[in-house]
Amino acid sequence: MGDELRDYITVVEEDGSEILFAVEALFDMNDKTYALLRAEHDQEDTIVMEVQTDDDNNQYLIGINDHDETKNVLAAYEIAVEASPAD
Repeated sequence: MGDELRDYITVVEEDGSEILFAVEALFDMNDKTYALLRAEHDQEDTIVMEVQTDDDNNQYLIGINDHDETKNVLAAYEIAVEASPAD
């Protein structure tokens, strides 16, 4: 990750514990916006969350409970990365 600038968010788990995540990517698919988040403490811990916007233009991250939706989003992201690799 080096000197790259990253946005970070803190996700609060149901038990109240907090986990710091780096925002790896934001992207749109099927009229929804998704965030790909990677845990700072465990680089293998990557999650996908849906970004929703309320009437006041505030954004929220919503967990995805549909395994197939998560799998499809990750597959689309991998295809996009492979098509346009970073330098």
